[in-house]
Amino acid sequence: MDIAPGAGNALDARRGTRDFIAGAASETWGYSQEYLGPLLRFRRGRIANISVTNRLDEPITAHWHGMHVPGYLDGGPQLAFGPGETWAPELPIDHPAATLFYHSHIHGRTGPQVYRGLAGMIIIDDPGIKDPLPHDYGVNDFPLIVQDRRFDRSGRMIYGLGMMDRMHGFRGDQILVNGVVRPKLTVPAGLVRLRILNASNARVYDFRFTDGRQFHQVASDGGLLDRPLAMASLQLDGAERAEIVVDFSDRSPVSLVSRDIRMGGMMNGGMMGDWGGSMMMGDRGMMGDRGRMGDRGMMGMGGNSGTPLEIMSFDVGEAAPAGPTRLPTSLPSDAPALGDPVRRRDFTLNMHTRGMMRGGMMGGDGQMMGINGEPYVMDRIDETIRAGETELWRINTDMMMRHTFHVHGTSFRVVRQNGRPVDSARIGWKDVVRVQGPTEILLRFDKLASEETPFMYHCHILEHEDVGMMGQFTVT
Repeated sequence: MDIAPGAGNALDARRGTRDFIAGAASETWGYSQEYLGPLLRFRRGRIANISVTNRLDEPITAHWHGMHVPGYLDGGPQLAFGPGETWAPELPIDHPAATLFYHSHIHGRTGPQVYRGLAGMIIIDDPGIKDPLPHDYGVNDFPLIVQDRRFDRSGRMIYGLGMMDRMHGFRGDQILVNGVVRPKLTVPAGLVRLRILNASNARVYDFRFTDGRQFHQVASDGGLLDRPLAMASLQLDGAERAEIVVDFSDRSPVSLVSRDIRMGGMMNGGMMGDWGGSMMMGDRGMMGDRGRMGDRGMMGMGGNSGTPLEIMSFDVGEAAPAGPTRLPTSLPSDAPALGDPVRRRDFTLNMHTRGMMRGGMMGGDGQMMGINGEPYVMDRIDETIRAGETELWRINTDMMMRHTFHVHGTSFRVVRQNGRPVDSARIGWKDVVRVQGPTEILLRFDKLASEETPFMYHCHILEHEDVGMMGQFTVT
């Protein structure tokens, strides 16, 4: 189901059930369907009239992750609405062509709500540019919402936080694509565009094909790259998106897999690795048998390091009746110059905070993480930013752990990681960045956010943001 822009369409957040594993019904949540939400497709320059009704028994939001909208439309924690209530924003679509994300964003409950299914994909089309890539939706252009989920012995989806889940984020032992365990997709012989969203709570993926074939990345979080980039593997942290074009003209069936990447420890994240490179963690054969329920490995953290995870498989049919037969050498990306920064801000992602003694980092509901020594407080504004001014933000961690940093209301350029310059043209416009050492981003805010409805910055490991690894800011 596509929701047309400006058509006054409605989403209902509701309960449902789904047999992810045959014969075992799992309780789920979704927007207007049993699990996940429909694809929302908007056109730049239009107004999208959306209403979201809460038919659940607790407050929710609808956050338009990555979209450039003012704070009162952003859908962060301040915009929660309760059971039986409806939120009806009018969204001005002022964003380059891109693949975005929407999900509930309730403080303390984002992890379980997204895990149960309150999430979906957004596609922004820009009528001002000619798209030279495959763009026939459902024919040679496919959305792939990738998630990991954990199941009990009866095959029912479960969510419960143990010690390691709280430390590293919740990871499942089975991979879903668009709500299906290891699906098979038939694609046409020729060039196919895959829009990949990592909608997992915490898992990092290192995508590759079982036959080692090369593909091209054409877009990242904020839109098209300057040119297609050839690669054999693609790494995505939580909430990151990438569009890739794969050539299936050889008609060979193939599977998409990922290495199982640990979150903790300096070496596990490839702290000194290049952007876009893979994290080499052993080579045990790409299609190992993980069994029906999977292999969670030590302490519920997922499979053994280096064990491949099967994502999905592809069969190849006849060639599509129309569509490009080769990639262009350049892409019509929207890349305004940011200029030199007028201000620098520093952020440290803390695994413990000054509030730790009041509950203890590992103390269940009393667990506290934070940013710059403080856990998130909803009525505190942490930063005040001037609209239209370019800033340099330096993000670091207080422990050798990998985090995923997201900023609301804008897209940014990554300029340095771990003391080394980054070629921002290769990774494009971002709203999520991996942090495992000093990371510098260049950004400017053109949308306003008040004290009543501020923007957020936070770790996008959902279990980390739920216990306080968030801050908020105004733009005036």
